[in-house]
Amino acid sequence: MHSLTLLFILFFGAGLALRYGLATRQMRHVTRHRAAVPTAFANDITLDTHQKAADYTLAKTRLARLQLFAEASLLLTLTLMGGLQWLYDQGAPITTDALWQGAGLLLSLGIVSALVDLPFDLWRQFVIDARFGFNRQTARGYLIDLLRQTLVGLAIGVPLLLTVLWLMGQAGAHWWLWTWLVWAGFNLTLLALYPTLIAPLFNKFTPLADGELKTRIEALLQRCGFHSAGVFVMDGSRRSSHGNAYFTGLGRSRRVVFYDTLLNQLDPAQTEAVLAHELGHAHHQHIRKRLAVMFALSLGLLYLLAQLKAMPAFYASFGVSTLTDATALALFFLVLPVFTFPFSPVFSASSRRHEFEADRYAAQHSSAAALISALLRLYKENASTLTPDPFYALFYNSHPQPTERIGQLERIKP
Repeated sequence: MHSLTLLFILFFGAGLALRYGLATRQMRHVTRHRAAVPTAFANDITLDTHQKAADYTLAKTRLARLQLFAEASLLLTLTLMGGLQWLYDQGAPITTDALWQGAGLLLSLGIVSALVDLPFDLWRQFVIDARFGFNRQTARGYLIDLLRQTLVGLAIGVPLLLTVLWLMGQAGAHWWLWTWLVWAGFNLTLLALYPTLIAPLFNKFTPLADGELKTRIEALLQRCGFHSAGVFVMDGSRRSSHGNAYFTGLGRSRRVVFYDTLLNQLDPAQTEAVLAHELGHAHHQHIRKRLAVMFALSLGLLYLLAQLKAMPAFYASFGVSTLTDATALALFFLVLPVFTFPFSPVFSASSRRHEFEADRYAAQHSSAAALISALLRLYKENASTLTPDPFYALFYNSHPQPTERIGQLERIKP
């Protein structure tokens, strides 16, 4: 057995056990605290609301635990059981062009992965979310969305794949650097174009109507010195009753987006506080910092791929006998998550730190009390558990635990 194969098996087994154990801990912890509302929220959250959130969390976690084994089985099939080589062999006779052979292999992997995930996505939306009153999507709407996502993904992804494969084969020893430059440029371009060219393919965006809320928001934007291409309302209620708000775009294409569901759930003061939180992310340049980290990591990973690509043992360790740029790229991105999962707490901790910073900014430029009431309302409306398992949260939660988040805001509230 190749040493890389053994290392993969060790990391794969440990990671699978860890992820299963984390999900089990989450379920036990939520169940253990289901019978009573945490003291800090006793005056704001009813027992029925708390128990609904617990049951919703349990249902989603059970499904995620099942999906974990389906995805693990697929990974083993594609790697140690020779599935990747089999996929390549099936597609190779279709064309003699190496670029299209490679693109076909990578697209085949995407299709297989999507088919494995599809039943879980359907169950999550049409069974779990429907049971708890969140789903507003129809079967027809789901199919239309799926078709649009596929077409947009192909229109964007195929040229990118062909470019990367061409660079891997033709750009010489430093192909990984040229590929990184293309990858970085592609991501920046996509961020800039997403608000106006891509997002409208899936949702309707209308300018925020005149009124108290718009007056508050314009005043907040002026106080914070923030310039955007506009404030828009998205018809999120077409698919779900969950509420949200976000910034999107880069430079002049930046825009503020509110889900229509969120505007129905919050009053103007609460909505202003939520927007102030999002402005906090912009003020602290969290998006730029995350992009910088992503670009730095991607550069290092592409360099690592360049080293592995030249090692026959890399292919042999996973049952691949055809040494091509496409099989190297496919293998790399198949096995990479197995080795990177242990670092999840680092990225989650960074994200939670950013959320704390954005909350403090919101308290300074809007109202800590309004943000607290908005968060409590969103916890209720979205059935977010107030009692996540701390170790589970360490790995998975990008936002602070409710008690920590509300506690910070209470301390700085005037």
